[in-house]
Amino acid sequence: MRIIFLNRYFYPDHSATSQILSDLAFHLAATGKDIHVVTSRQIIDDPAAQLSVSETIRGVQVHRVATTRFGRSNLIGRALDYLSFYWSMWRRVMSLAGAGDILVAKTDPSLTSVVAVMAARRRSAHLINWLQDLYPEIAIALGVPLLKGPLSKVIGYFRNRSLRMADANVVVGTAMATRLRACGVAPNQIDVIPNWVNDEEIVPVPTAENHLRRDWQLQDKFIVGYSGNLGRAHEFQTLLGAAERLREEKHIVFVCIGGGKQFDELRHQVQTRNLDQAFRFFPYQERGVLKYSLSVPDAHWVSLPPNVEGLIFPSKLYGILAAGRPVIAVTDTDGELANLIRDNQCGYVVASGNSDSLYRSILFLANDVDTRTRMAAQARATLDAKFARRLALTRWQQLLARF
Repeated sequence: MRIIFLNRYFYPDHSATSQILSDLAFHLAATGKDIHVVTSRQIIDDPAAQLSVSETIRGVQVHRVATTRFGRSNLIGRALDYLSFYWSMWRRVMSLAGAGDILVAKTDPSLTSVVAVMAARRRSAHLINWLQDLYPEIAIALGVPLLKGPLSKVIGYFRNRSLRMADANVVVGTAMATRLRACGVAPNQIDVIPNWVNDEEIVPVPTAENHLRRDWQLQDKFIVGYSGNLGRAHEFQTLLGAAERLREEKHIVFVCIGGGKQFDELRHQVQTRNLDQAFRFFPYQERGVLKYSLSVPDAHWVSLPPNVEGLIFPSKLYGILAAGRPVIAVTDTDGELANLIRDNQCGYVVASGNSDSLYRSILFLANDVDTRTRMAAQARATLDAKFARRLALTRWQQLLARF
């Protein structure tokens, strides 16, 4: 029996979906499973990359298919890239999969499940959808053109059909599971398995031992950090409002590490508001440096606007918990992320738009070492007890053993 993963990116690509998939695929291959990945030849931030068509990496057989390369700069080009991947993926799966095999379809690109369910039926294979987000709902929430009318209903119909016809649907949070049930997916077809990080490598690094704080000249600062993609599903106006109130607190610095559609816009607004002295911007760090970069901040800021609750979940949370740092979540105060932080006493929850509350939370943490230390310990303890990588990998093994 083959297990065949379908996703646009795979190792050595470092995007979030690729890292999670690569971890699981390598783990399963190490246990003796026959693991295949159908993916593109691309790397997310290197349009010129042309990876090998076929190779075996750590026991995983990788099949890379040809796609167009218009990139992420415009919607039409992105749509053509998606369509070409669907077509090439379909052809490869139809030649690779056999009766009793398991297809695991991720959500990059978004409607992979629609193609995968047809292939699974044709080849008498099982289908597991691994949902990182819900499309078209997430696109509608973010105001993507053309998806407010009939087209969204057509896409939603075929997406829902692919979920109901699957053997299982893996979601990354309980709020997403609730959304799937509302779409008519049976509870016994839904498994909640959170994402993870390499919590054996990413561990708390004491401030005095962190070379990045020295290299970035941040030794005497209280640092509020953001790490990872800052995309359309994230909101930063609440943070800017708090930063303006903290303008005279020279010991408080905001450090942003990563990239994304809104990263440059945040940098621009920082300059427009004359907040340059309070902000530092750095590019994505290599995976081997993450334990240091995630430990640079004294607390991390996370954004999950209320209108995307249940459509995505900020997987960057797990890196923050692994690094043992308090979380300040700007989000729906009654949502899944907010409840997780409150229940585990590992940070503060701030309503989206409430800059004054965010200002007070940052200032309190900056001046109260005992609270900061207690929340930091709770953060790592929460990860070890509930979100450790070994727990997620075990749940995946249990799920696959059902077929």
